[in-house]
Amino acid sequence: MGAEVKVSETRDLTRIERIGAHSHIRGLGLDDTLEPRNVSQGMVGQKPARRAVGVICKMIKEGKIAGRGVLLAGQPGTGKTAIAMAMAKSLGEETPFAMMAGSEIFSLEMSKTEALTQAFRKAIGVKIKEETEIIEGEVVEIQIDRPATAGAASKSGKLTLKTTEMETVYDLGSKMIEALTKEKAQSGDVIAIDKASGKITKLGRSFARSRDYDATGAQTRFVQCPDGELQKRKEVVHVVTLHEIDVINSRTQGFLALFAGDTGEIRSEVREQINNKVAEWREEGKAEIVPGVLFIDEVHMLDMECFSFLNRALENEMAPILVVATNRGITKIRGTNYKSPHGIPLDLLDRLLIISTQPYTEDEMRRILDIRGEEEDVEMAEEAKELLTKIGQETSLRYAIHLITAAALACQKRRGKEVSIEDISKVYSLFMDVKRSTQFLMEYQEQFMFNEVPDTSEMVEG
Repeated sequence: MGAEVKVSETRDLTRIERIGAHSHIRGLGLDDTLEPRNVSQGMVGQKPARRAVGVICKMIKEGKIAGRGVLLAGQPGTGKTAIAMAMAKSLGEETPFAMMAGSEIFSLEMSKTEALTQAFRKAIGVKIKEETEIIEGEVVEIQIDRPATAGAASKSGKLTLKTTEMETVYDLGSKMIEALTKEKAQSGDVIAIDKASGKITKLGRSFARSRDYDATGAQTRFVQCPDGELQKRKEVVHVVTLHEIDVINSRTQGFLALFAGDTGEIRSEVREQINNKVAEWREEGKAEIVPGVLFIDEVHMLDMECFSFLNRALENEMAPILVVATNRGITKIRGTNYKSPHGIPLDLLDRLLIISTQPYTEDEMRRILDIRGEEEDVEMAEEAKELLTKIGQETSLRYAIHLITAAALACQKRRGKEVSIEDISKVYSLFMDVKRSTQFLMEYQEQFMFNEVPDTSEMVEG
């Protein structure tokens, strides 16, 4: 009975995850030959762009590419951030992925170059290998002697462990007894003990004991009894980012600064020493560099100094893949009067591989709205979906997505089972889109403060 309660608890916990703008994306939706599927893993359309990003992801995984730049360029609402999210998901947990908006650099209490350096170092992982000695075996029995008079500190006991080939009795101190009690280890469990730290990990129950109990919970894992010797050498791999190493070594409070977020400016001497140390480890075969991805959204918000820093940083040997996104056309570079494509200086543009995203077709837009409806748990009638797709085409995809939850609330209010055309019409009349809002401003411009829009007659003549 207890087991059932636990299962339902874990289910409830996973449902708490918030629904965000891109929470439906699970990956790039490519097959083994890197061909994009029409609709897969939450991604729809944008086949050439997805394929290009898929090729880059493959190169990153194989460690063949670092210090390159990629630009995702396209008009608003064509899925640039969605592609970056999909890239992060398809690279997996091992590859570091740092994400930031261009304007974040100006809101931090540090210099722009320091903020960019920290972002760069967050996107480079160091895979550190270390060998540990572990004792792995099946628990035959645990004997704990508790003296009647003395305190808990004088607890002692014996632990009998076996593999398929040998069996040994270990004397236990109070710390090990506490660790075993905490893990709820009992005879028949297969456990691993780290010799250096004394940490005990329960691997599961032995197959030999699988018939001992009728009432084993669904989450009980059965494993083979280990073979060979009880003591083994095991290689453990940790992946940490260079930024984490910087923070731990630069502050008096060490790794607590990682949680407090109070990293501040890190001195360049500290970074140099760390770079030298990591280079040493690489030569000794103790560590391996994992170049990750730094994604900067709204890159046109950066200014001239930031762009010149990026130029230099991309050529550094400790550089990740830089992926930037922008929805600007030919516009002024921030802080200057010079115009440039995407608001990025030409010398940096020359270093970037440019991937463009195209506007969605009607069919693709409908599929995206279907996926978002599922994600937000909204039942919608077919004709309502058609109307929403039409609205999306006339206005924008984002506006159509915003209407989904609003229409669901309108439907709930009238106690309907699924969203119908009347619900969508109602919320369409309640919430303005950009075009209608602009029209409204044109008509009533005199009544607004600081109005600078010229007369419509002048605009027509111009």
